[in-house]
Amino acid sequence: MTETNPVVEIDELQIELCILQSHLDRLLTRIHQNEAKLHRFQSLETQLLAINSLRELVEHILEDTKAVFELDFISLVLIDPKGELQQFLKEDGLPQETIPELIPLADDTQLKPWFGKAFHAYLGPCKNHHRILFSGEDTPASIALLPLVRRRELLGCLNLGSRESTRFTYGMATDFLDRLRSILSVCLENTRNFEMLRRTSLIDALTGVNNRRFFEQRLGEEINRAQRTGDPLSFLFLDIDYFKRINDTYGHQTGDMVLAEIAGQIRSQLRNNDVLARYGGEEFVAILSGAELDRAVEVAERIRSRIEHHSINDHNGETIPFTISIGVSAYNPKLVPSMTKEDLQGLMELADQALYHAKRNGRNQVACGGVYRKKAEKQRVAAV
Repeated sequence: MTETNPVVEIDELQIELCILQSHLDRLLTRIHQNEAKLHRFQSLETQLLAINSLRELVEHILEDTKAVFELDFISLVLIDPKGELQQFLKEDGLPQETIPELIPLADDTQLKPWFGKAFHAYLGPCKNHHRILFSGEDTPASIALLPLVRRRELLGCLNLGSRESTRFTYGMATDFLDRLRSILSVCLENTRNFEMLRRTSLIDALTGVNNRRFFEQRLGEEINRAQRTGDPLSFLFLDIDYFKRINDTYGHQTGDMVLAEIAGQIRSQLRNNDVLARYGGEEFVAILSGAELDRAVEVAERIRSRIEHHSINDHNGETIPFTISIGVSAYNPKLVPSMTKEDLQGLMELADQALYHAKRNGRNQVACGGVYRKKAEKQRVAAV
């Protein structure tokens, strides 16, 4: 009978204990890492569910998701058949060309083969046909493509990438990713519907620019912003000359064409952060953020000249010329630190009076009402 050496047995036990301790330490480390990741994910989830703006949603998806999941690459594809989502982002100051990680597609033809009828996520190596999803010369070694689906409609996909070939592999656990894509699908659908509804209620259907309701909401916001920053703000009243004559001569359908065309021409001369709205009938209003009076007059003159040298053809091919008159006023928060409702009305009346001055003096011109001051102070209207 062979006798065992107690010392050897103790050494073996100690080795086994060390190995177990090492496994336990790694397990605890993984648990702590997962807890931290879960906490970050829950925070991201809460933020995403609270968002209504498409711009905010896109920014949070591309920035926060990349940080939470510690990714080397990320991109977001949005199915946008009519270009509406791109227009929403542009109107909110985030044009698509400034975000290479955002990829709009006119339809889902290219994506559907990647996910199949069941819309399964793809995890694995980045193949050649996947490279279009990631901007820049560098490409990921492994990727996770997460289809965003609601009511059997493919809304787009979120694409995650890593330089590590083993980061995303077929068959790996995808609990976090599955929940993320479910949350994002709901958020994207809700945000898209909210933006559609918001613009339906705040957009003039004929011209495609904001309506009076939107303008009145935004004017107060812009005044508050100017007071916070100390930046000036200018205001334009724009009115189509002899518009009734156009309607009477060519018909209301042609008159509608003229309204839409002029709205587009005005908008083409404004910045993305400027506000343009149809105020009523043939009259438009614009808010130029951060623009002093002289700058606003320059913009107004550019708009007037652009429209004077532009024309359209009616349904019979007849050329229809048109012109516009513009009144300008400005607000300087250093001169009027606080604005009452009466002051807001006064600022608008100042531009309105300038507009009528332009009309009385022959139309097709810009008139300047000056910088708004309290009613006790005298205002002057001068032709430009």
